[in-house]
Amino acid sequence: MKGGTFSGTLNQDQEMRASLLVGLFKGLRLLFNGPLTYEWPKRANQGFDGRAPVELMMRDGIPEMVRMRRHIDALRGGA
Repeated sequence: MKGGTFSGTLNQDQEMRASLLVGLFKGLRLLFNGPLTYEWPKRANQGFDGRAPVELMMRDGIPEMVRMRRHIDALRGGA
């Protein structure tokens, strides 16, 4: 992972969202190889009524981000 240059502060909501996204992409990297790692969130998915995961996460916020993180963890065989 590349180091960033962000020097600001994040509020609790922003920290939670960042943590969930980092965990989600870590799980995707472990689950998939290549471009699918970064395409999966943008692809329509039958398991989500034909919607893209990013669409649902943007619409429903943190609760949906948690659900997506758990979904990826479950696909990997985790809890």
